[in-house]
Amino acid sequence: MERKERPFDVIGQLAALRRYARSLVRNSDEAEDLVHDALVRAFEKRKSFRSGANLRNWLLSILHNAHIDRVRQNRSLTRRHDGAAVEAEQSLPAGQEHAVRLQQVRNAFFDLPEEQREALHLVAIEDLSYQEAATALAIPVGTLMSRISRARAQLREFEEKTPRVAHLRLIEGNGNEGD
Repeated sequence: MERKERPFDVIGQLAALRRYARSLVRNSDEAEDLVHDALVRAFEKRKSFRSGANLRNWLLSILHNAHIDRVRQNRSLTRRHDGAAVEAEQSLPAGQEHAVRLQQVRNAFFDLPEEQREALHLVAIEDLSYQEAATALAIPVGTLMSRISRARAQLREFEEKTPRVAHLRLIEGNGNEGD
């Protein structure tokens, strides 16, 4: 029985897409997300694929463009987050122990990868359901859950490794200590 080849059979291209994505982002989880995004784009644009063209090259091009879009988006979000952090630091001076601890937690949250931070923010801070957050981020619910799980695990690890501030001590006095 002869197997009829379909002109848009992406299953055979998954290994190449995954390898290329891992070389671009150097992280297996992010590479899987990138491949997923590229395949969604390819499916949406499948009508533009010319019959007889090289499917592998077409898919690798879509993957590359998806990566470039992510890099640009990450840079833009980083600039906005850095700007927000500067504003927050200027308006909330840390004077007590809880403020110092809050700053440490805030920094750990901002150190999360962008995708994890977005997902966790929508669910934990904005109180969206998983489905609502997944829709807002235009990702499947399973991907959202995975990102939230990884973010929470990273924050738990931070919590276990970071010693709590037992007390603050005065490092520099006002010069009247001897009086």
